[in-house]
Amino acid sequence: MAFTLPDLPYAHDALEPSIDTRTMQIHHGKHHQGYTNKLNAAIEGTDLEGKSIEDILRNMDSVPDGIKGAVQNNGGGYANHSLFWTVMSPDGGGAPSGALGDAINSTFGSFDEFKSAFSSAAGTRFGSGWAWLVVDGDGGLQVYSTANQDSPYMQGHTPILGLDVWEHAYYLNYQNRRPDYVSSWWDVVNWGQVAANFAAAK
Repeated sequence: MAFTLPDLPYAHDALEPSIDTRTMQIHHGKHHQGYTNKLNAAIEGTDLEGKSIEDILRNMDSVPDGIKGAVQNNGGGYANHSLFWTVMSPDGGGAPSGALGDAINSTFGSFDEFKSAFSSAAGTRFGSGWAWLVVDGDGGLQVYSTANQDSPYMQGHTPILGLDVWEHAYYLNYQNRRPDYVSSWWDVVNWGQVAANFAAAK
């Protein structure tokens, strides 16, 4: 069964002013759709058809060399964006509580220190890429960034929060002011979904 573009869980204009309507329309309808189409084309007729994107990305060593690049780039793009839309909400912002909040405080010292580390990962990623909060193989939390559309699944980690810092994610509204985009993005983070991702990853 082919991969399909997931619907947005809110309207295109729901995240304004953090993310503008036109950016959401292009980002979801053009960029994510493109990754979806190219991923399907790459795996058509192979043993990868019918597997989950997580399984594919966790086992990149078994992907045939002839399609490995296409699967890494477009499969990563498909998975990364599928998570990205869900960890944002027009009712987002604030800080996490419960088990996730406790884990963040324990790992990073405080929520503010976590935000600083995550924002730094997003702001210092050279060129295109993503910033992540992941659950690692030992069940702990890590913050880091990846290049292009590389996914934490490729490292055996489970992403629970991701921020797209490709220019197509923010340039119409913020131009070269990536730090402003990152700062505004905290206002729409859906901590309820991130907490659910954390519980599932554990």
